[in-house]
Amino acid sequence: MKYALLSILLVTSPFAVAKPVHHCSTDAVIQAKRLLDFHFGIDDRTEIDPHVTVLKPIKNPAGKGKFDVLEVYGHIYKGTYRMHFIYGRIAGQCLLIGQEILEITNL
Repeated sequence: MKYALLSILLVTSPFAVAKPVHHCSTDAVIQAKRLLDFHFGIDDRTEIDPHVTVLKPIKNPAGKGKFDVLEVYGHIYKGTYRMHFIYGRIAGQCLLIGQEILEITNL
């Protein structure tokens, strides 16, 4: 009984609250695989981390709006890559307007 009560407290704890998922998170993971395939060719060792981090929005340089930035990590063999996907803010749609890729290295 004590363990059941403890688990209920942990679930309802403010520390257990998850961040809301961006509506384009699934698309960002798909785009990450496509971006790695584009740069390095199709490789069966390619792995994409399903965790998507929502970063601080960036200002649209051509207007007053902002763009959402989603970060995804991918791996090919021993290489790790950080990718940012920039989406236009259109309700219910995922309009990819930019992307960048950077290899994580110990240089």
